[in-house]
Amino acid sequence: MNIRGYALTTPEHGSRSVSDRLQDIISPILWTLGLELVEVSCVGQGPRTIIRVFIDKLGGVTVKDCERAHVAVGPALDVADPFPHAYTLEVSSPGLDRPFKRFQDYQRAVGKRVSVKLKEPLHGQWRVVGELMQADEASIVLAVSAKRAAPELVTLSRQIIAEARIAIEI
Repeated sequence: MNIRGYALTTPEHGSRSVSDRLQDIISPILWTLGLELVEVSCVGQGPRTIIRVFIDKLGGVTVKDCERAHVAVGPALDVADPFPHAYTLEVSSPGLDRPFKRFQDYQRAVGKRVSVKLKEPLHGQWRVVGELMQADEASIVLAVSAKRAAPELVTLSRQIIAEARIAIEI
């Protein structure tokens, strides 16, 4: 069970979600290590709860980065005591093919080949693949190559994007 969005309404925590409170604790710690918090998710219940922390940095995350983050974040969570029971902390990279969740994900992918799944078809296509040329808060621009033709620049509103990720080529 993902408890993202689950709100605890105790007087000491107000109505903020567990995930939001964990992000507030974890993000500054990672920042001091030169790492960026991508996502925090909590799965399971009771003593089987797992707090998953996904981190990133320019150039990619190493196992050493995950280890440093785990060592730094663990004691801070012990002090914050987010649950009245035991839990397991996992720190990892979100992976190369993870969906973009934030504006920074789009910015980091400029110049790379991306695959964009749409909420509505564009010229009969539900998926567009091309080089991400630019991204802002409202839209992205892709250079889409057609067979034997010059690439076409396609501007997509972020509102019609269902999912975007780096296109992994094998």
